[in-house]
Amino acid sequence: MIGALALLMTLLMTPLPVARGADAPVLQLQDDEQRPLDLARPAQRIVSLAPGATAMLFAAGAGARVVGTSQYSNEPEAAKAIERVGDAQSFDLERILALHPDVVVVWGGGTSATQLARLQGVGLRIYRHRLTGLDDIPASLLRFGRLAGTEAAAQAVAAQFSQRIAALRGLYLQAPPATVLIQVWNRPIYTVGRAEIMTDVIHACGYRNVYDDLGDPGPAVTLESVLARDPQIILALPPDQKAGTEWVAAWQAYPSMRAVRSGRVISWTDQRLSRLGPSIVDAAEDLCRALRQPQAHS
Repeated sequence: MIGALALLMTLLMTPLPVARGADAPVLQLQDDEQRPLDLARPAQRIVSLAPGATAMLFAAGAGARVVGTSQYSNEPEAAKAIERVGDAQSFDLERILALHPDVVVVWGGGTSATQLARLQGVGLRIYRHRLTGLDDIPASLLRFGRLAGTEAAAQAVAAQFSQRIAALRGLYLQAPPATVLIQVWNRPIYTVGRAEIMTDVIHACGYRNVYDDLGDPGPAVTLESVLARDPQIILALPPDQKAGTEWVAAWQAYPSMRAVRSGRVISWTDQRLSRLGPSIVDAAEDLCRALRQPQAHS
């Protein structure tokens, strides 16, 4: 495990070959979606349009480089003082241009093609941030370190996160398995498939996503399908406490379900799970502990 991490760090920290010539870029790298990005130097001015990306940049030692960010970028505390320019779906292009960013970081899984085209149409360089599993966190931190020229800080933090993730998985490796419905919306019922970080979080806790056979990261499923699969735990991830109470109450109409019979319909409103930043590891540790209790609540 440690050997694999060392190799990953070496590969990410090693500069890619640079073409000769006066106009050749000094820095060539890839973003979280393995798309190439060429810069004349490490980015000194960064606009982040995703809360998770903002938190990742700070964790990678690049917080001082962030000159504009998105709504709900509240982690860490220092991010709250940075100018807001919009979010993944709606942003003020003129304000972004006025900040003269070297690069704009977007959420790879949520920023629409139309919005990306607006940014690219005015010549802005795009870096796509994307996490589909816990192991993507240290790898993404290393990439952000290269992007901003803060490799040493990023490498130290990435190593810490790799150790914490390995420890979390090791803690529940021998735990009795159970199937979990991860409910992210109620009407219709939306869940998550295998290519989504919440599935990996549940797996780290020693459980299995009852819909991990679906490739869609956010599929809608029928009530009949849920009843047929009969998960042992229903983990509701509502937007707030009120919705959580309603979602849990709605499942009580199906007393034959294993999750309902055993009192394992759980509302969990920790928003760190959906921010796709480094704090998802803290949230995962808390969630795993709670799921292993006789009853869990948000």
